[in-house]
Formats: sequence, C-alpha cells, structure tokens
Amino acid sequence: MTTVEPPGVELSARGVELVLPGGAVALSGIDVPTVGPGRVLGVAGGSGAGKTLLLEVLAGLRVPRGGRVSVRAPAGVGSAETPRQALRYGFVPQDDIVHRALPLRTALEYAARLRGTDPGDVPLVLEELGLAEAAGQPVRTLSGGQRKRASIAIELLSRPRLLFLDEPTSGLDPLAGAQLARYLVRLAASGVTVVFTTHTPADLHHCDQVLFIAPNGRPGPSGTPAELLRLSPDGTFEALYSVEAPVADGGSPPRDEPRAPAARPRFSPATGRLRQWAVLTGRDLRLLRHDRLTAAITIGSPLVIIAMFALLFRPGVFDPGHPAPAASAMVLFWIAFGAFFFGLAYGLPAICGELAVVRRERRTVLRLWPYLLAKLTVLGPVLLLADALLLVVLRALDRLPSAGLSVHASLFATTALASFAALALGLCCSALVSEPSQAALVLPLLCFPQVLFSGAFVPVPNMAAGGRWISVAMTNRWAFEALGSGADLEGLWRGGGPEGRTLLDSYGDSFGSPAWVGWVILAGCAVALLVVAWLVLRRRCPTSAHRLSTSDGGPVHP
Repeated sequence: MTTVEPPGVELSARGVELVLPGGAVALSGIDVPTVGPGRVLGVAGGSGAGKTLLLEVLAGLRVPRGGRVSVRAPAGVGSAETPRQALRYGFVPQDDIVHRALPLRTALEYAARLRGTDPGDVPLVLEELGLAEAAGQPVRTLSGGQRKRASIAIELLSRPRLLFLDEPTSGLDPLAGAQLARYLVRLAASGVTVVFTTHTPADLHHCDQVLFIAPNGRPGPSGTPAELLRLSPDGTFEALYSVEAPVADGGSPPRDEPRAPAARPRFSPATGRLRQWAVLTGRDLRLLRHDRLTAAITIGSPLVIIAMFALLFRPGVFDPGHPAPAASAMVLFWIAFGAFFFGLAYGLPAICGELAVVRRERRTVLRLWPYLLAKLTVLGPVLLLADALLLVVLRALDRLPSAGLSVHASLFATTALASFAALALGLCCSALVSEPSQAALVLPLLCFPQVLFSGAFVPVPNMAAGGRWISVAMTNRWAFEALGSGADLEGLWRGGGPEGRTLLDSYGDSFGSPAWVGWVILAGCAVALLVVAWLVLRRRCPTSAHRLSTSDGGPVHP
C-alpha cells in the first residue's frame, strides 16, 4: 500500500465569542492570527483568562456563540486531492491521561493500534521524546515530566497535522519545560501546525506567533515574540498579561536558524469498528492482567457469594416428596439477585475509572460501540463462568431441583441474561458518574429497589399500584419469575400442603408465563441500557467539529 503524506493545515479565527452554560461571557472578540504548517502559536494569559476554552474552541470541542474558526489546506492544495486522513489532529489535555496500570510501551502500542498506525513506530516516538529507558515501566511509576511526554507521545502516533496542547509545560521544572518547548519547535519543522497554551513566559520565546488573552477573556496583544517584546513597557512578556489593546499582526517571518526535523511515525488509514473492538478488547484484558487487585476482586467476589449461598440454603427444599415452598422461593430469588449483583458489580467501575481516557480518545479516533462491546467481551465470559459455577455448586449440594438438562439449561439462560442486563445497567451508571467513589455510592441505591420490588418478599399482586409499576422496570423481577417458571415452582407448591396453596394464591400468575418471556424482557433491558450508555458517552465525550476546507473554503463552525 502506498503511503500518502497528508498536507499541513492552516488555522485561524476571527471574532470568537464564547458564553458558558451559566450565561457568563468567557471569550469576547478573540482573533487568532493565521498559523500554518511548520509554525508554533503560543496562547498566553493569566489564570482564568480563557486559554483552555479558546484551545477547545479552536480544536472544535466547543462551539462559539459568534465568530469563525477555519482549518484549511494551504493555498494550492485542493480538497479533491486532500486525503481524508489529513483531518487528523491531536489534542493533549493538561492532565496526564494515560492508563497508569500498563507499562508505557504497552500503553503506546495499544494507542497506535487504535489510531491505525504501526505499533513498530512506538520505539521511534519513545526515543524522540527521551522515554526509551522508561518503556518497560508502569505509567504510574513515571515522573511528572515523563507522564507529560507520554501523553504527547500518544497523539504523535496518529501523525497529526494539527496539534493542540493545553499547558504542556505545567508542573515541569524549568529545564524539562524548556526541553519540551524545543521539541515542539522541532515537531513543527516536520510540517505540523502546533498550538499550545502556557502561563510560563519562557515558553513564548520558542513560538513563531504569540497571542495574549487579557483578563475576562478580552483580546490581548498578538504578534511575533520580538514584536511583542519591543512593545512591552519593560521589555518582558510579563508586562503584557493584563494589556487589552490588541497589537496589529506583523506576520510570521521565517527564522534565520535552521530547524532539525523531528522523527515522525509512518501513516496508516484510520481503524474501523471491528478493528477498534479487537484492540480495545485486548487492552482491557491487559489492564485486568496488570491490575492484580482488580483481577482478584473480579474473580474472587463470585466465589465468596457462592460460598455464602451454599451455607445459607438448606438442602432438599425442592424435593417433591418433602417440599419447602417458602424456602424454594427464597433460593430462586437469591440466585436471581446474585446474578444481578455479579453484573452490576462488574459494570459500575468499568467506565468511570477511565472516563478521561475515553474523552481524549473520542476527540480523535474512538468509536463508542466498539468501546462498549469490548467491555461486554471481556466481562461477559467471567459473568457466564460465575453464573454456571453458582448453579453447579448449588445443584451438587442439593439446593436446586433434581431435574433434567433442559431445566438447568433454562436456569442458566435466565441467570446469564440477568447478569448481562445488570452489566448493561452498571455500564450505563458508570458512564453517568465521574469517579469510582461515586459508583460505590450508587451500588446500594441500585440494589435495594431490585430486592424490594422483585416480587419475592411482597408478591406483585399484593403490591400497591405504584409498586407494581416500579416492579415492571426491575430486571430482578423478570429473572425471579423466569427462574420460578423454569423450576416449575407452581407444580412444586401444589404438593406443598397449606403453605404451598397459600403461596399459589398470593403469587397469582407470577410464574404462569414460560421462561422465554422473561428472557425476552431481560434481553430487551440489556439492549436498551446499552443504548442509553452509548447516548450518555456520546454526550459526555464529544468529538471534534473540525472539517478540512480548501484555501477558499468557509469556516469550520460559524
């Protein structure tokens, strides 16, 4: 396959105005001078001036109320000849957003596969950023400067033609900050358009163009570093942080000194959905392997619950000769709840712990359905194994009916679907919260209604009207009823004497429908909850609004 070299792009903006959801004006009338391939634009200003907000507007992550932002091919490059891969850009947030449990090289290799680049380019990027010696270390053990460079390395793997960085030198010592700024200059020399924000005046000496944002998001002076220093009252950049009067753009003349081009990885087309699913599944498996505590909890928690169930239930409650109707109902309920708890406990921490990573990858390459399906692919087999082990142990200890294979297959199908519906619920709630601690608080809030409105302790016919409506939304109700139908509770209770007849009357026709009715409802709940999780992630993790135009094209977003 012939490798196509994407052209550079030019970025400019005029009259950008941004209003925050609360109504506060964050940016007002900001003009961004044209910055093209091989050039570096530095955006400076005091804390709270709006540097990050402007960067997000330029990157297409926020839509301004007014003004125009254009990302276009330089003059002479027509859109018909411009490959779609040229739309690629990189956005490096201020935080160091990398999976910290993985070794650095492994994290970058998965990032490369996800972005459609050759993992063989990872050593090249590591060497260029001075991270070769740390390649085998877990990301969590790296220094602050190393994690910052690792965050940049992830974006470089996709060979962006436009690179945005939010305060890349923040938190670094002066030497490490200067080295990183010099690397950005060399990176630009390879044809990349680089835009970064900073609150460090020393970084501005490495820029071709500097744009100041005055307090309250007002326009500040802009121009080349030399021009701005001549206009500064004391000859320093610090004096320009609070100046509102803009300075005319004096252009960006070429530098006298030659720039050494930075090494660049080879370019490949973007990955499709199937490929992303495979890469994300592999990465989730590696994360589980390297995070031993999470792996131990994932595998060990079902074993503990199964052991408690074996100690809780007495044997023989399903013996047709000496049935225990009430006990048999409780056995099936707690099996249904155990399957629900397995799925919910696996799903709740799955997304919120890496939401920042999802946001970052979503800006450039990540598709949400492959991401969610990868979670199901990794966690699903563990759930199926836990459900099967629960039923096998309880049957071996005479806590389940002595019946044919079809009955036990029905019970397994019900528990499996109940677990997957709960897993989908967990993923949905995990996408809604922002931290694992919040997910831990949600866990009991989701479990209590499933217990109270399942119809086991208070049969559905005996519930108040409001309770009956709530029970319709409880997956545990449908799992409990499908288990009761599959185990033929009604037939067992008819021979259970007065207690059995009382239960038959109180539960009404709860177990009168075939088990497959519950299966359909559980499967529908799982699909619906996955769609909700997708919608939540789509809202919380937006993509870029950028579309490449020709040199005579219109704005990216008005």
